[in-house]
Amino acid sequence: MNLIAIAMVMALTPAPAAPAAPQLVALGDSYAAGTGAGNEVYDACRQSPHAFPKLWAERNGASLVLAACAGARTADVVRQAERITPSTSLVTITAGGNDAGFADVMTACTSGTDAECVQRVDTAERFVRDELPGRLDALYGEVGSRTSAEVVVLGYPRLFSYGVWCLMSEPKRRAINRAADAMAEVTAERAGAAGFEFADVRQAFDGHGACSDEPWVNGLVLIPIDRSYHPNRAGHEAGYLPALTAAAS
Repeated sequence: MNLIAIAMVMALTPAPAAPAAPQLVALGDSYAAGTGAGNEVYDACRQSPHAFPKLWAERNGASLVLAACAGARTADVVRQAERITPSTSLVTITAGGNDAGFADVMTACTSGTDAECVQRVDTAERFVRDELPGRLDALYGEVGSRTSAEVVVLGYPRLFSYGVWCLMSEPKRRAINRAADAMAEVTAERAGAAGFEFADVRQAFDGHGACSDEPWVNGLVLIPIDRSYHPNRAGHEAGYLPALTAAAS
């Protein structure tokens, strides 16, 4: 083939398409929305630019659909799953805490006695073990029916550290942390049954709970109060982001 023919063939041959950028669809509640991490948008969903899904997308050159919303229960997250598209390459889910009455638990434990706190936590834990599995199965089944992309389910941290003075008494802190362990056990089991990866953040947050010297979880915040007992900016950067990075690699 002469040089003119080669040049003509090369001109007619389309350049290879650039690989599509990954797309992350982040589903869930306030922990995925970033409530508590600062600079939240003052709307119902309370999303923060410091939320771990945004950090992961920025560091991986990915587009982001942040569907997570403060206050979302598993049924709400099922509706969020409508944001998944054929272009989605990764889905994250953080859900279940609101179904178990997280806000009511923290209110009872902040204002009530040790006994009242423990009783409310016991009620929440029974719900987590008896009723939450079915709700998670419904959510995970919906997500699985919509995509073949990788799905990572992220859990919740233990909220409190020990050994220093804290607004919460030690019996209250231990009860609340016990409920976090129940959430992690049930969520990990149901995520595994769905074929999803589970990212357990409890170990990463150990020593960095509320009342620690270097907290990654907010204690009681009066203004705005919805930041209370949620991961702060450090919790998203140093706790959740590495967990997601490891699970999605």
